[in-house]
Amino acid sequence: MFDHDLFTYLEGFLTEERKQRFLEVLQNRTKYLTVAIEDVFQLHNTSAVIRSCDAFGIQEVHVVEDRFGKRLDKNIAMGAEQWVDVNRYQTTSECIDSLKQSGFQIIATTPHNDSRYLADFEVNTPTALFFGTEKEGLSEEVMEKADGFLKIPMVGFSESLNISVSAAIIIQQLTQKLKESNVDWQLSKEEILEKRLDWTKKSIKDVEGIIERYLSE
Repeated sequence: MFDHDLFTYLEGFLTEERKQRFLEVLQNRTKYLTVAIEDVFQLHNTSAVIRSCDAFGIQEVHVVEDRFGKRLDKNIAMGAEQWVDVNRYQTTSECIDSLKQSGFQIIATTPHNDSRYLADFEVNTPTALFFGTEKEGLSEEVMEKADGFLKIPMVGFSESLNISVSAAIIIQQLTQKLKESNVDWQLSKEEILEKRLDWTKKSIKDVEGIIERYLSE
């Protein structure tokens, strides 16, 4: 159960500007569109994708860390991991199953196959965008279980872009489309309240000690 009294107490440690900034950012956050990163080798790429998610309003990111372990570089993410919910999985199957059970369609981003161009893609159902490794791309499992494919149109000699560049382009365009649609894409009041509490805690030094003293009074 949400502790409104504790939340009010902790908010007293924030400036009015900080509280207002949280409200402004959360008005543009969405869980309707999410991003999944599968076994990316270059750790700075995972971090850069998370930073793009934060910048364009994606609240949840799903990271498969099967082959290469943790791929989050805090120097590149520049604090974005504090504001974006990162869900980690040991296998691709676990990630896909979790997302499908939550009602997401799985969209594989790939320059190959019968992919739909980004400009033609509409987000009219909860969507999880999958991005793969730098060399091999997405695994066969993702390609087989995907509900659709998406690609960025290119007219040069290169067939693909760096994953962090591709993700930034796709996320920016699709979040903009989402905001211009009639889809109910925003966080619920309850979700906003939960994130306000979460972000408030992350903004206070020695917050655990402060909460302990509050509960003992």
